[in-house]
Amino acid sequence: MIIYVTKDRERAEGMPENDGYSILSGDGTESTLELLQSSDISENSQILVFKNSVQIEELAKKMSLKLLNPSAALAEKIENKITQVEWLGELTKFLPEHHLSITRKITKENAPITLPYIMQWAHSHTGDGTLYIQKENELKEIQRQFPEREARITKYIKGSMFTMNIVVAKDNILLGNISYQITGIPPFTDNPMSTIGNDWSVPHSILSEVHIKEFNNIANEIGKKMQSGGWKGLFGIDVIYDEERDSLFLIEINARQPASATYESQLQAEARKKGVSGITIFEAHLSALTDAKTSEKIIEINDGAQIIQRVTSKITDTEPVGLENAGYKVIKYKNVKLNSDLVRIQSKQGIMESHNKFNKRGKEIEGLLK
Repeated sequence: MIIYVTKDRERAEGMPENDGYSILSGDGTESTLELLQSSDISENSQILVFKNSVQIEELAKKMSLKLLNPSAALAEKIENKITQVEWLGELTKFLPEHHLSITRKITKENAPITLPYIMQWAHSHTGDGTLYIQKENELKEIQRQFPEREARITKYIKGSMFTMNIVVAKDNILLGNISYQITGIPPFTDNPMSTIGNDWSVPHSILSEVHIKEFNNIANEIGKKMQSGGWKGLFGIDVIYDEERDSLFLIEINARQPASATYESQLQAEARKKGVSGITIFEAHLSALTDAKTSEKIIEINDGAQIIQRVTSKITDTEPVGLENAGYKVIKYKNVKLNSDLVRIQSKQGIMESHNKFNKRGKEIEGLLK
């Protein structure tokens, strides 16, 4: 039996509960650590969490539980924007032009990357901690606020962003489906760098077969690097298509189960009901974590999307009844922090027509949220 312990039940719904899999969640207010502390899980049980931490590891050890997640230390080394550069080694060739520096030391003279550029702190989530610096006075303000903070600055690339969920198994690297990453579109967020959703219907209309082959190569090489370091289970990558250079660059490695893996798995389960063979990305995740054989291929999908209304300066609550009546699945959250998830809207069909442009369904969702 695997018990998924999570504050957000949706994260664990990549497959239905059964004799070998169950979900432990609360009302959305308790953290994973708090849920675990108050639980009566039997000793030697196998548990899984969305994002591991040193505190969760220590508690699991104290409770004599078998925590299936890769170590928090390994996840930190890979995901941290600063240590990631050293960890990547020769695979830094996949990154755009970049430079590491203490913020106060970034000047025209010693920074090899000219404005505009992207500045990232060691940690960011859904775009928080990622800054688009266009002017010298914007840099000076950051330097005033955080003079000693280390940052990674990266050449600004104009283009569309894509993601892939990937599973590292003991003897295999399993690639999920490429999704277009919906980013920064108001009124869903105030932050132009914030991830707000995924669409599996448009990648093949934006990327050529050559691009897709290049994308899969990046994913496979990163997967093998993680495998050699002892990683098991899901992780995700964000890749940007550089329109000017007609090239792909690695932007992000999410060393954990990406949030989109749940809905990708649900779409894959629907495809299997219609005769498509294979396993879902979530099933592959559990198999890899328990060292079970993962020889089946990942189910291919080419449709479906989800979009998140985040808490903004103008939108702090909403009652999305119209969306449910229109046939969309709606998941509400009790968050109040700016840019946190407020409503997740899921569609079995795509909602994007092209880069940053909604199709009819996307426009319908946008209209019903207002």
